Amino acid sequence: MMPDHGELLYEGKAKRIYAVTNPDQVLVEFKNDATAFNAQKKAQLADKGRLNCQISARLFELLETAGIPSHYVGLAGETWMLVKRVEIIPLEVVLRNIATGSLCRQTPIAEGTPISPALFDLYFKDDALADPLLTEARVRLLGVADESQLSAIEQLARRVNAALSPFFEGIGLQLVDFKLELGITSSGELLLADEISPDTCRLWDLNSTDAKDRILDKDRFRKDLGGVMEAYGEVLKRVQASTSNPRNCM
Repeated sequence: MMPDHGELLYEGKAKRIYAVTNPDQVLVEFKNDATAFNAQKKAQLADKGRLNCQISARLFELLETAGIPSHYVGLAGETWMLVKRVEIIPLEVVLRNIATGSLCRQTPIAEGTPISPALFDLYFKDDALADPLLTEARVRLLGVADESQLSAIEQLARRVNAALSPFFEGIGLQLVDFKLELGITSSGELLLADEISPDTCRLWDLNSTDAKDRILDKDRFRKDLGGVMEAYGEVLKRVQASTSNPRNCM
């Protein structure tokens, strides 16, 4: 059921953002749209929005117990989340625990190589430029973040990794790498934003030795492996088994 909301403020590839009565909050609707390769590949996947919303809610609450601040307020339905209103920093923050994907395509590092400490990468969030990889000097040149903000962003990302990696390992999943988006509230607080789901995390099944079967994330869609929603459903099933039901705020 659709909760009461105001005007549509923004529609992205995976979510719609709506105004609510409280000007410091917004409603997020998780869509069933799947995209890859900067939206060059698109599909509608039934139940994707619900799965990602429910996984994200539980993981945001898990991080909350670890003292990690996020925009999450609570669920407002199966595919709806109430969050604090933030201005998104135009950076995609990626932490890599295991070498795979673009890192292996762009360097001679072998697939599956453990990385410790996790590699901290920054990308400019701009579809027209295909989200290019940035150096910290380029971040400063663009005026996206200063030295203190960059330090705070990296610290927050590493705290997320320190909380999520052992949690996922406990439910038989390896957190290979993940993408975060962060935002700033009207009072200037830095918060984790967007979502934490198989759309934004690479997750490998520790119980599988097959390189394809172990994939339980968006790579199944990117690589045409099939079973995308079954993989997302398996992730939710395991997360549910080790977390309490998320709070409902509507």
